[in-house]
Amino acid sequence: MIPMLKKENIVLNQPKAEREDVIRCCGRMLVDSGYANERYIEGMIKRDNSFSTGIGNFIALPHGEEAYKVDIISTGIVILSYPEGIDWHGEPVYLVIGIAAKGDEHLDIMGNVVDNLETGDDVVNLVKTGDVDAVYAMLCGESA
Repeated sequence: MIPMLKKENIVLNQPKAEREDVIRCCGRMLVDSGYANERYIEGMIKRDNSFSTGIGNFIALPHGEEAYKVDIISTGIVILSYPEGIDWHGEPVYLVIGIAAKGDEHLDIMGNVVDNLETGDDVVNLVKTGDVDAVYAMLCGESA
């Protein structure tokens, strides 16, 4: 069984980028880690173009449209941070968490993110640390 989050899938301090390129990067990481098939990347872009995956508090959670769930192999997440922020449909985003989730497991992931990063300040502080272990511990509930 593949763990839902691998430390190598936490990539911090990324340079400013375009939203769609960030989604493609997340999708590529999900595919390369064995969480999804190649076609899932297309579903992630379609989902965000039809309804923004930005959730507020400087966070975006790109994931695929329902029709692309068949392309998910195993539930997994990848994390990218952008200390300079990126434009996500007119809103600034510093933390991007790409999701491939079987069934309704994405709801648990989203709930965990919201519980651990309640405010924009929480997100900014986490991004500023630039510490993979701190990000991993916060999102997995484990000690760094």
